[in-house]
Amino acid sequence: MAKGKVGKTVESLGDYLKEQRVASRLSLRQLAEQAGVSNPYLSQIERGLRKPSVEVLQQIAKALRISAEQLYIRAGIISPEDGVGGSVELAVLNDSGLTERQKQSLLDVYSSFLAMNAGSTPADD
Repeated sequence: MAKGKVGKTVESLGDYLKEQRVASRLSLRQLAEQAGVSNPYLSQIERGLRKPSVEVLQQIAKALRISAEQLYIRAGIISPEDGVGGSVELAVLNDSGLTERQKQSLLDVYSSFLAMNAGSTPADD
């Protein structure tokens, strides 16, 4: 099975998580416990086999004491060009009143609008 953009993004996220875990001198088991996820699940994330939810990324970031935004960028949820603090993506991701599914749906719609508008010229509006 060929890996698409998502597979490569997830793989780089896994590599990044492992680097951060090792730098923090945490075992896989310790990080899993602190983040509130199972050992096998965290291992699959590190190996690029699973794409974690926003909530799981937040828990991992907190356990590693790193920026959740950095993990969102590595996971391909937001792009570095969006900037930090003012982006629509971060507002959606940080909204505790939305479910995971609602957040993903909003992000998908927003991305599709951006992609559609990138192909139009100002005269098209």
